[in-house]
Amino acid sequence: MTDSYSILIIEDEKNILDFMARTLRSNGYKTITSETGQSGLSIINSQCPDLILLDLGLPDMDGNDIISSVRKWTSCPIIVISARAGEQDKVAALDLGADDYITKPFGTSELLARIRTSLRHSNRMASNSPLFIRPYKCQGLMLDFEKRMVTLDGKEIHLTPVEYKIVAYLSKNSGKVMTYASVMENVWGPFTDSNNRILRVNMANIRRKIERNPSQPQFLFTEVGVGYRMCEDENEM
Repeated sequence: MTDSYSILIIEDEKNILDFMARTLRSNGYKTITSETGQSGLSIINSQCPDLILLDLGLPDMDGNDIISSVRKWTSCPIIVISARAGEQDKVAALDLGADDYITKPFGTSELLARIRTSLRHSNRMASNSPLFIRPYKCQGLMLDFEKRMVTLDGKEIHLTPVEYKIVAYLSKNSGKVMTYASVMENVWGPFTDSNNRILRVNMANIRRKIERNPSQPQFLFTEVGVGYRMCEDENEM
């Protein structure tokens, strides 16, 4: 039930703030609003919302500073909603710990879908049961994490160990944009070369193996200049 979730909106543009608040309330979410960064931080500390919608261009501080501050003590999902459309702006916010990034203007359906994805991922991570035991499934593609097996329409796909690690990491974070840096750190370790050419080569090989039509991907999507996103797990939809 969505009414068990509270969402904090930190946004200084009153018309956008009111629009989001009305949209969320009409879809069963509890909403808290703030028009400044300092007020938003105070609310986060005192009320511990389930999810934060954050504008970066606030009157008293930069939204990235809020992400940095919040990530020191909580993994509460943060979705950035900003007019900053540059690739570097997106990468910076995601690398600091934001879970997703929506560029203004945006539609109601997109906003609600991103919220559902972030909340589902947050719930999976907070679960006390063993993580990621249930296979990932999407449009005929399946990853069995226990057997380390990938199949498409029931036929096994043979991936190299590195290719499997990439696909498994993106699948476990399905529906979310994962930056190049986060994928490389997870697969090759924290001290890997920052040049992502090796990642691009592996991704091209993976697409040739798992996509029915690599030029029109169904499973692995590129967010240009930012990272990759795996289609959402059907188990979570």
